[in-house]
Amino acid sequence: MKIIIPDDYQNTVRQLNCFKLIADQDVTIYNDTVKDIDALAERFADAEILILIRERTEITEALLNRLPKLKLISQTGKISNHLDLNACTRHNVAVAEGIGSPIAPAELTWTLIMNAVRKLPQAIQAMQNGLWQTNIGSTIHGKTIGIWGYGKIGQKIALYAKAFGANVLVWGSENSRNQALKDGHSAAESKSFFFRNSDIVTLHLRLNESTHEIVKESDLLMMKPNAIIVNTSRAELIQKNALINSLQQGRPGFAAVDVYESEPITDIHYPLLQMPNVICTPHLGYVEQNSYELYFEYAFKNIIAFINHNPINIANPIVLGI
Repeated sequence: MKIIIPDDYQNTVRQLNCFKLIADQDVTIYNDTVKDIDALAERFADAEILILIRERTEITEALLNRLPKLKLISQTGKISNHLDLNACTRHNVAVAEGIGSPIAPAELTWTLIMNAVRKLPQAIQAMQNGLWQTNIGSTIHGKTIGIWGYGKIGQKIALYAKAFGANVLVWGSENSRNQALKDGHSAAESKSFFFRNSDIVTLHLRLNESTHEIVKESDLLMMKPNAIIVNTSRAELIQKNALINSLQQGRPGFAAVDVYESEPITDIHYPLLQMPNVICTPHLGYVEQNSYELYFEYAFKNIIAFINHNPINIANPIVLGI
């Protein structure tokens, strides 16, 4: 069948061990990203199957109207707001959901925390410019790591924090806070307490209608002048312009972000890139060799099952009459 894979930025999908699962199919891979619906419709015109790399391409009703040959979308990772599942159902396009793993995003989050606390990127840049010991960072030990969202990733961050001798303060749903207490951590008595008392705030929430812009500028302005906000989840969790505005006002003092409202970011003048107190990474949370093997093997197996008339992991089974 005709399979198209968009948005393979690093040209890595064909190099994966699991690619052999679909190597005998008619596969076209694009290494760039296009957002224009006309360009997408042209690229996907012959596609019977699309493999989506997480949320890089948006699947809308307007696009589906122009893809009459499309039968299946195989999603790497979980379905999110980038894909209109109801529209897929209306167009008789089955959607096979993938699998997720907290390991790579949790490790990246902790890497960003470490780099922000020790101010390593600034020290490295200075040394590359011929300068020696231009700044001074701090340690994790003794700090309070505020975790908003105590799911699989948040729980791993809590374990890392404890290993480094930090205190853990959790905010989120009642269930999250109760579980944090059971695990021996602290639960914030209120959102304001959480932001006022955390030395580092890291966000680990799913983006949906209830969490969209859930972090307000007023929340960030309650943080300490030397505190750090870390976001490896979704940019839209934070109120539009709130991060830049609060950083410019000095509360919090630093930020480390991996996610942006519109990706990819290729503008070297992007505002966050111009701020010396911000670390930016290009949405690397799940972009890691073992994660790619896991995500794509699952997606490829979903495709083979579909081709063999034995569909599995279909999120809209009504399309197939099951």
